[in-house]
Amino acid sequence: MAEQILILDFGSQYTQLIARRVRELNVYCEIHPFNKIPPLTGSIKGVILSGSPCSVRDAGSPDVDLSLFNNIPVLGICYGAQLIAQKTGGEVLPSHVREYGRAKLTSVDHHNELLKEVSQDTQVWMSHADTIASIGDQYEIIASTPTVKVAAFRKKGVPLYGIQFHPEVTHTLEGKNLLRNFVVHICHCAQDWTPDLFVESTVNDLRKKLGNDKVVMALSGGVDSTVAAMLVHRAIGKNLYCIFVDNGLLRKGEFEQVLTSYTGMGLNIKGVDAKKKFYAALAGLSDPEAKRKAIGRTFIEIFDEESHRITDVKWLGQGTIYPDVIESVSVKGPSVTIKSHHNVGGLPEKMKLKVVEPLNTLFKDEVRLVGKALEVDPAILGRHPFPGPGLGIRIIGDVTGEKVRILQEVDYLFIQGLKAHHLYDSVWQAGAILLPVQSVGVMGDERTYEKVVALRAVISLDGMTADWAHLPYEFLSEVSSEIINKVKGVNRVVYDISSKPPATIEWE
Repeated sequence: MAEQILILDFGSQYTQLIARRVRELNVYCEIHPFNKIPPLTGSIKGVILSGSPCSVRDAGSPDVDLSLFNNIPVLGICYGAQLIAQKTGGEVLPSHVREYGRAKLTSVDHHNELLKEVSQDTQVWMSHADTIASIGDQYEIIASTPTVKVAAFRKKGVPLYGIQFHPEVTHTLEGKNLLRNFVVHICHCAQDWTPDLFVESTVNDLRKKLGNDKVVMALSGGVDSTVAAMLVHRAIGKNLYCIFVDNGLLRKGEFEQVLTSYTGMGLNIKGVDAKKKFYAALAGLSDPEAKRKAIGRTFIEIFDEESHRITDVKWLGQGTIYPDVIESVSVKGPSVTIKSHHNVGGLPEKMKLKVVEPLNTLFKDEVRLVGKALEVDPAILGRHPFPGPGLGIRIIGDVTGEKVRILQEVDYLFIQGLKAHHLYDSVWQAGAILLPVQSVGVMGDERTYEKVVALRAVISLDGMTADWAHLPYEFLSEVSSEIINKVKGVNRVVYDISSKPPATIEWE
């Protein structure tokens, strides 16, 4: 088994960031709840204890037995550091002033392995209401700030460390150096976890697991399902049966384009035109959740029907990625619900199939790197995220074929405009929303009373937070004019300048 770093999650908002930073060092790591520690095999080279919204002073706060990690290097971050201090003879007290935001390390022990190449006066990010007032006799302070005496400490002669700041966030300017010191120099990880190695080992594992069995898989044209399908295809070839359903809620020309791309990639794929069934299921529905359920239910019915045309299928392939897995097994207890539109919810039980998820250890950016190693079409790898229910949740109110036609035309002009002006790749996600509003306009000498569309474009790293994209006014003016002139039924265009939070990326 490949060597790895184990990250124990105490509920911090930054835990996934820790994992991403470790992965950037080409070292594999996994996040597990603090109360669900996996077997500590020889493959685990080090342990990182995350932060937490809790206080170590509270009754029932998250806890872990440090003796489990004898002979394994441990790094406690924020809450993790306070937990180490409290459990080993130190004292944790409420801060007189909440320590939140940027701080400077005014004292750094550069002789310590953890802090090599971490500069004096470097900026770090603090985020805690408690502070470590003292540490046990077996420990020594290795870094301080003007207001935090114990900013970093270690146990003498043992690779057990604690830091009160967050090295995983970009505000800690040399945080990557510190994490590299821990992962590479203290834990002695080889930094050999690469996309090529992932492809090789995953394909070998899939061959062993699947043998000569048949696998059926729903494809969406998106990054995750495509890369997952290519891995399974490389392992079992024509025994992978792919189904791409046109739900009538895709972008203009997308069904034909994606089918062509997949065929060119050698995938065994069948396209199913089910527009009429989806429109019938959506007739009269305006509530967003009701629309999502109708789309999901109809998809399951069609996919199940198509799958039964293939004999002796034993597996369902899915494009589940690591954030979905983490969300479903949180420190607050399993939430069991993984996004139904992403993972074809309900199908494994209904079809009595085993599930294979070759990407369930990867983050989205890692999926793209694996896709590149598999030589997946760059147009698919660079594609913006697109909601599973498609344009069904970008049409506010009820959905009709005519509304879909209008929105497809608007969306096409917007996306093609972004590409023509070399703006597409600098935007994380973009699309158009058809509003249930009509407005007065003038075209020529005639008064019009037509529909309003909103354009939405955001910049983000992972979709968890997002800022509206500051697109050039000249571009917005040009695309607005083109939409109004070319799309019959639209006479007004607005641009959404809301960030997430408080708004969400999609309107529904």
